[in-house]
Amino acid sequence: YLSLMVGLARNSSDRFDAVLNVRIHHLPVAMSGLLDVPVVTTLHTPPVGWIESAVRVDGSASTFVAVSSHMREAWSDSIDCSVILNGVDTERLRPGDGGGPAFWSGRIVPEKGLEFAIDAANLAGVPLDIAGPAYDSDYFESAIRPRLGESVRYLGHLDHDVLFEHLRRASVTLVTPRWDEPYGLVAAESLAAGTPVAAFDRGALREILDDGSGRLAPGDDIHALAAALLQAANLPRAGARERAETFCSLERMVDEYEALLRSVTEGRVAA
Repeated sequence: YLSLMVGLARNSSDRFDAVLNVRIHHLPVAMSGLLDVPVVTTLHTPPVGWIESAVRVDGSASTFVAVSSHMREAWSDSIDCSVILNGVDTERLRPGDGGGPAFWSGRIVPEKGLEFAIDAANLAGVPLDIAGPAYDSDYFESAIRPRLGESVRYLGHLDHDVLFEHLRRASVTLVTPRWDEPYGLVAAESLAAGTPVAAFDRGALREILDDGSGRLAPGDDIHALAAALLQAANLPRAGARERAETFCSLERMVDEYEALLRSVTEGRVAA
């Protein structure tokens, strides 16, 4: 990053109109004032010490964008920023017919709350398929494996094409974070597949879902999640897909970034 920023500082104006920084690292922020072109930095995470320090060094030289209103609020004590929600490729991820088991995917670690998804599915009497890498083997063996059975299947770590096929077949997707996630990519991908979402009301998930595409439950409330699962599974799949096309699409995200980059570039020229 140091070499990159030094190189950009030497000749960026000859090669670029602007720089979009999407990395979670402090140096591009701290050194943004050395560049002769505008720098736009996307905030993907809650405030972390090194980046907060970089903001204090020379944060005013960068324009900041948060991936959700929740992230904008999290950074509000340090940075004023706009919001551009992440997008998913709705052309690649086409809608399916549904009707299959409920589905959960993601990293199998305690903060993702998979055991809550399993317990809620069992409470609702709905079979559940699970996919994702078991990064925390102790957690998997103690909290997840004992919950597996005829109605709860662990499919392993799937490649994207197979994962998307399961999303298309699912009747509902469960999203169960135990922390305030900055965005909620699994939820957005599920909507693109036409699959409604039942989720804990944490982080940015209430920004992604609406009444036509999902249901929210209070965090860690298994009974409320089971009810949300049954309600979401009965939503018309067209509502989920429409939400993805109008609110979660890659095209929408790119259009908004292009407009922002054009704005900061034109502002520099006018100045």
